[in-house]
Amino acid sequence: MSRNQKKYLPLERAGETSTQRSAGRSTMDEVGNVISLQTRTTAQTRAAQANAAAPSAQNFEADLVCLSHLRWDFVYQRPQHLLSRCAKQRRVFFVEEPIFGQGPSRLDVSQREDGVYVVVPHLPEGLSSEVAVEAIQQAMIDRLFAEHQIRDYVLWYYTPMALGWTRHLKPLATVYDCMDELSAFKNAPRALREREAELFRRADLVFTGGQSLYEAKRDQHANVYAFPSSIDRAHFAQARDSRIQDPADQAGIPHPRMGFFGVVDERFDIELLDAISEARPDWHFVIIGPVVKINDADLPRRANIHYLGSKSYKELPMYLAGWDVAALLFARNDSTRFISPTKTPEYLAAGRPVVSTSIRDVVRPYGKLGLVRIADDAAEFVKAAAEIGMDERVDDAAWLARTDEFLAKISWDRTWGEMAELIGEVAASRRATIAASAQQSKPAPATTKQPSVTARAATAGSSSSATAAD
Repeated sequence: MSRNQKKYLPLERAGETSTQRSAGRSTMDEVGNVISLQTRTTAQTRAAQANAAAPSAQNFEADLVCLSHLRWDFVYQRPQHLLSRCAKQRRVFFVEEPIFGQGPSRLDVSQREDGVYVVVPHLPEGLSSEVAVEAIQQAMIDRLFAEHQIRDYVLWYYTPMALGWTRHLKPLATVYDCMDELSAFKNAPRALREREAELFRRADLVFTGGQSLYEAKRDQHANVYAFPSSIDRAHFAQARDSRIQDPADQAGIPHPRMGFFGVVDERFDIELLDAISEARPDWHFVIIGPVVKINDADLPRRANIHYLGSKSYKELPMYLAGWDVAALLFARNDSTRFISPTKTPEYLAAGRPVVSTSIRDVVRPYGKLGLVRIADDAAEFVKAAAEIGMDERVDDAAWLARTDEFLAKISWDRTWGEMAELIGEVAASRRATIAASAQQSKPAPATTKQPSVTARAATAGSSSSATAAD
């Protein structure tokens, strides 16, 4: 069979148990509950929203101040997608964790092309007291608010640890965008679980980065909404253009190529990569992204594995265009239990066939819809990748059509629009409460003092006086 004749093999119903099948729950029904961004609103309301055009972001007329454990310029992911869209309507201040170094404390504020103000606290090395660190950060945030005249604002948390120096603030709304189970990550602060519980008590809205995380958090707050990873479809669809030239550092890598982009950390399955590359020395593996929290020496080093380092968001489609298959090489451990990889729809928008380990938010919906192949060991991974393009070219118009039909229903614009409407409702309610409270606290208007009953009786004659005395 020629490379042009081979068909894309149908995916088995990965992850579905015999219990689910015997209960009569169809794959499409189960997937529908995942991709509909289930919230505490009714199914009918959400279904109507799914069929409607993307909502416009409600202008809640307030600045947004984000407290993040991530660096804005590190990897372009969920925070950047959402907050760059937010910045089109209002000022956005993205406050990072402090950098410790030489010299006195200072607060650097710089504006990016998308309008977001990136705020970086710099603190002197040697501050061993958490109390001192948080006190300095509190003074810095107060100065930021004063200098930039931030009065009406929304607080948007990515890290609960920021509560230590922001408790005193009085926002119109407090949002916790819970994009990961941070307590399961390597080197997580010991106080993280306690701080998150406090943030749940303080937050008006909780958004989760995926369906699995929503299911884990939905009973901890009255207003939890699932907003899984979405897509900038037009950006990644550039990879489908056959005229794109291979980047210089990828051009010399032979085909067939399997690629991965993202942070290479404790979530990345280095053992699986090593086993696959050993099993198929004729395949070549392109790994794009920074190496974080793992020893560089622990990475597998074979002639057919190529680490190209970090690339900008703008460059990613050019690299994707040169891959035969895209891979989600995630380990199955506590740190990946609730992840919803943004790269899944990005790979698909690029038109690349995808093989993934059985990450729950990839199995549901992508695996069950037959858009992504699921494999957990080297033999399964090699078999799946071979069938969808690593051994022979696969042109499957039906698969691509189903992929595009799914991706047409999701976008970061739509996700931000729904989030903004929820925030707008909270902010409007808070403003109404503040206005009502201010009205009640106003002193009563001055009036002419009326004479007392006794005084009026004294001037009315003796009979009235007798009646008053009774």
